[in-house]
Amino acid sequence: MNMMTATMTTSATTTTTVSVGSSSFFTNYPLMSALIAFALAQSTKLFTSWYKERRWDLKQLVGSGGMPSSHSSTVTALAVAVGLQEGFGGALFACALVLACVVMYDATGVRLHAGRQAEVLNQILYELPSEHPLADSRPLRELLGHTPPQIGFYPNSP
Repeated sequence: MNMMTATMTTSATTTTTVSVGSSSFFTNYPLMSALIAFALAQSTKLFTSWYKERRWDLKQLVGSGGMPSSHSSTVTALAVAVGLQEGFGGALFACALVLACVVMYDATGVRLHAGRQAEVLNQILYELPSEHPLADSRPLRELLGHTPPQIGFYPNSP
């Protein structure tokens, strides 16, 4: 990695070295926060599915939908980390907050309803006679979105 170093002398006794371009992937606090939140949410899904079904379902590590929402966890952690690092009054936090709101709105709106439509379409497929050309179609994924409690929004809470 090519780094530029500048040395600043502010007084006879103080010398400060500033490295430009030395930031690392692993020292990016907002990025690391988002990735850790994603990993925790996805791994929590693995354990909750084991608790409910008494079997390990490794698809839960990469699948979308269900509780907790890894999408919501990721963008929430990103927004909070940006706010803590850059300040909650800045434009960067505003962008992260708007992104988080859009992702959570999409999860409870478009994706949730697409999943419900998939349930209905799959039921229609199951009821087709075996000689129908679509009878052998692969079922659609039904668990696409989230209910408001799955993303951490409780509209009737006190």
